[in-house]
Amino acid sequence: MSRTYKATGINLKSMPLGEADRLLTILTQEFGLIRAVAPGVRKQNSKIGGRSGLFVVNELLIAKGRSLDKITQAETLESYPALGQDLGKLAASQYLAEMAMCQALSEQPQTELFYLLNEHLKRLEQLPKSSGFSILAHLCHAAFHLLALAGIAPQVQACSLTANSLTPDFSTPEWQVGFSTSAGGTVNLSAWENASATDKNSDRNKSIKPDDVTNTKILPPTGRVAEAIGTGYRAIAHKQEKLVLDRRINAAELTLLQHLSQANLPAIADLHHHDWLSIERILRQYVQYHFGRPIRSAALIDSYFASLPSPLTEDHATV
Repeated sequence: MSRTYKATGINLKSMPLGEADRLLTILTQEFGLIRAVAPGVRKQNSKIGGRSGLFVVNELLIAKGRSLDKITQAETLESYPALGQDLGKLAASQYLAEMAMCQALSEQPQTELFYLLNEHLKRLEQLPKSSGFSILAHLCHAAFHLLALAGIAPQVQACSLTANSLTPDFSTPEWQVGFSTSAGGTVNLSAWENASATDKNSDRNKSIKPDDVTNTKILPPTGRVAEAIGTGYRAIAHKQEKLVLDRRINAAELTLLQHLSQANLPAIADLHHHDWLSIERILRQYVQYHFGRPIRSAALIDSYFASLPSPLTEDHATV
């Protein structure tokens, strides 16, 4: 079997290794997520030094190693220098890179993920300098597409509890719907109140009789109450996760959420800049819940947008 292989990949993470090397985490079309050493790239005269930068797309020749593979050749196909020249673009790109690393598989082709991430990085690259809240809109758009590719995008077109469609009502200023990460997306508030009342009544009526369970144990991480039978366990009850309403959202915010599934951001993306802050927080919580880990780059997003001038209050009634 050949000790070398070719791959086309985009650099998502880089860290120093030894005196002059770098360890790269690369999303490749052919083999998914790989880690490979770029030898000598921190030396001033390195031939592939610039090709080891973040978000550079290379055609690679890689030699297999015992513990880590080694890049022997790299030819740049595409790069996005503007991403590193704007703090907002850089933070958004790193945010998307973290999401891609969470959902990418190793040793399996990841063609769709590769092209989707590449496309959204290109869109961020092409934004005018100091685009401000437009960066946030594109970040939300890309994050939603990545979730959709993973099959876990939140339900935003209908109530997650009743499956009835939700239509933003701009004629009623106080109109709102809820968003619940644990329920899977948007919820009608009336349906939520009914479900909450049902859950409370159910909790009052639930009880496990001492005669029904002996030698009970909790089996992590499922939280099942089980009874020891010989060398095995028999599940006799399952504690379901309690549904939590994360926040209430208005008609403008729901409209933006419902447009995120489209291939391109509509013209309304340039409106309601302050609402994108809310949308990003909703998606961030949803992403972290499903991937089971925090998005570290979100701290950069927070500091960047906190430093921007507050956008003017806009009329939500015209979308």
